[in-house]
Amino acid sequence: MVAKNRKQTGKSPATQTDRDRSPLVSPPGKSNVRRAGREGKAFNSPHPNGLSGIRHKLGLTPSAALKLGSTLLLAALAGYLHWYHLSQLFENDRHFSHLSNLEKEMAFRTEMGLYYSYYKTIIEAPSFLGGLHMVMNDRLTEYPLVINTLKRFNLYPEVVLASWYRMYTGVMGYFGIPTKMCWSINRGEGLTPVDSCEGMGDPAYFYVACVFLLNGLMMSLFFVYGAYLSGSRLGGVVTTMCFFFNHGESTRVMWTPPLRESFAYPFLVLQMLLLTYILRTRNPSRTAMVALGISNLCFMLPWQFAQFVLLTQVASLFASYILGYLAATKMQSILVTHMITLGVCFILMFGNAMLLTSFYASSLVSIWVIIALRDRFAQVFKAGIVIWVMQGLAWVGSTVLLKFMLSTIFGASDDAHISGLIKSKFTSYNDFHTLMYTCAAEFDFMELETPVRYLKTLLLPVNVLVVALIAGRTVQDIVRTLRQGGKTSVKTDEADEAAGSEIAAKGELVYHSLQLVAFAVLAILIMRLKLFLTPHMCIMASLICSKQLFSWIGEKFKHQITVFAFMAIMTVQGAANLHAQWGIIGEFSNLPQEELLDWIQDNTRPDSVFAGAMPTMASVKLSTGRPIVNHPHYEDAGLRERTKLVYSMYSRMSGETVKKNLMKLGVDFFVLEDSWCTRRTRPGCSMPEIWDVEDPQNVGKIPLCTHMSRNSRPHFTTVFSNDIYKVLKVPKVAKDLR
Repeated sequence: MVAKNRKQTGKSPATQTDRDRSPLVSPPGKSNVRRAGREGKAFNSPHPNGLSGIRHKLGLTPSAALKLGSTLLLAALAGYLHWYHLSQLFENDRHFSHLSNLEKEMAFRTEMGLYYSYYKTIIEAPSFLGGLHMVMNDRLTEYPLVINTLKRFNLYPEVVLASWYRMYTGVMGYFGIPTKMCWSINRGEGLTPVDSCEGMGDPAYFYVACVFLLNGLMMSLFFVYGAYLSGSRLGGVVTTMCFFFNHGESTRVMWTPPLRESFAYPFLVLQMLLLTYILRTRNPSRTAMVALGISNLCFMLPWQFAQFVLLTQVASLFASYILGYLAATKMQSILVTHMITLGVCFILMFGNAMLLTSFYASSLVSIWVIIALRDRFAQVFKAGIVIWVMQGLAWVGSTVLLKFMLSTIFGASDDAHISGLIKSKFTSYNDFHTLMYTCAAEFDFMELETPVRYLKTLLLPVNVLVVALIAGRTVQDIVRTLRQGGKTSVKTDEADEAAGSEIAAKGELVYHSLQLVAFAVLAILIMRLKLFLTPHMCIMASLICSKQLFSWIGEKFKHQITVFAFMAIMTVQGAANLHAQWGIIGEFSNLPQEELLDWIQDNTRPDSVFAGAMPTMASVKLSTGRPIVNHPHYEDAGLRERTKLVYSMYSRMSGETVKKNLMKLGVDFFVLEDSWCTRRTRPGCSMPEIWDVEDPQNVGKIPLCTHMSRNSRPHFTTVFSNDIYKVLKVPKVAKDLR
């Protein structure tokens, strides 16, 4: 237990829309939408106001307005519950409200600490523009290089949050309104008391609160998405329940708020909801396409991995087009929107070459060209399976060729590790950088326990049923098309999703099924990516409420009883999962690292250069402001080579060789951690074993880190040590070799 005594009340520091038959308003086949026109005006007062005015502008009947209002109310409730759930889990796990500023920073480990450090830099700078200049001309992260971190690290979320924080504290300070409460925390065990603050005026508290608010809004979108896709508000309830009951498999934002996915994924949900609307709408407006582009941009800017997700989306849409479920004009409109978004993102990322040299960018161009040449394909190849296969082969071949051409032109190799990672999944190929990924559990194949957990909550069975029904109808359509000589394989503009077309009505379901398959492949190959699979399975689960798929059950009452029975069975394991999450109670404490950071702060010069394990270096930069030579953002080719030199300390090389590596980087102090020398997640995955792949001539020797933990001389001098960390001083001659 800790004693919490009030210390002070701190003020803010100075420092033509298509009126589609939307399922949210009325079920498919029944339209309650009043047409705009004279007859509509005859039944309304000339000057409507309030809710009736809004209803009049939207062209909704009272019953339709009530349905829409109840949908939005339920969505808001789902969002609030998710925000509260995330906040409580995070507080229970860390006791975050009782931590000192240093402890809060230490709680943001690995990449989290690196990202948060730039937020801290901007809010502590004399001005916002001054802080922005500092992160765009960063001299601390990859000493002695000066890098634009906005270009390299997808830091727009930190820029936005820092600007909001400065505005919030500035306004509150102007009016003299307190923004935080500070306390003195007695930590016991002979430890010195620390100051702890909570409230939106505390930088870490503000940062985390904004992340959880954004992900609360995401759950509101999930409810709307499920309701819209299924044509029933009950579908939104099913989606929300599935997400909560499989929460541990769906997200990790409650444990890792600063990670890029925490900011980006909510915008992917919005983007896919808008895409569903566009697929369902016969002639989507320009406004809808602009909204799709903006959501695309908001998804891509915060996360370097977004391009791989969008690649699967474009591939799924292209497959829908090939099978005749998506008109060529609409497909091209979506592609152009993606291209424009990619171009804007490239500009905002200051010309980040990874965007233009990605498979995603190449795929957009390849598909657009294939669709533009669709008449040529129809002339050369026989309609039906042959033309489908040839279009697919043309896409794969041209995408790969164009990608490697662009990579050669731009001289980009930052994503080379992705190719190595994929190659290692299917062959025995391994190298240092690939093993750094595959030895981490989250980059391994999906564990068997994951589908077992899906089974227990009925998420997997219901998805198998839904996809089987969609696949069965799709096969029927394909067989019918082939019997007709493949005449519908490429749609003309006149036949573009004509009213009453059964094919067009199924198009969005085919896309969602293909997208689910794509996410499943990603999750099976890399377990971390189940954060895309599980939520999409929750969305697909909403289709058990779809009349289009389950009309064979019978009348509406029978259908609803079936859905409620499913929800009741699902609740048994789902409630147990929630109780298990709520039972996670902890309190963050890392005294050895606290000692290390305090020692660095008190005993080294501000320009002293540090090297060590990537997670620890993020903490050193964040909490001490000292220059570092390596960090956890492993996506840059140059950084990977720097880290390899630093990690030679954990190889079997000679001390002299490692010393020269550190001198080459200009390192003053190396932070040695015994755990990195001895930790072994599985056979072949300790650091010395990883090095054996790169350094076979030294296999069998005692690792250098073992020697250093016993005696660092004659190559280094130990200047600090505790149970976890040892700081080795690199000889002064390093200064002369720069």
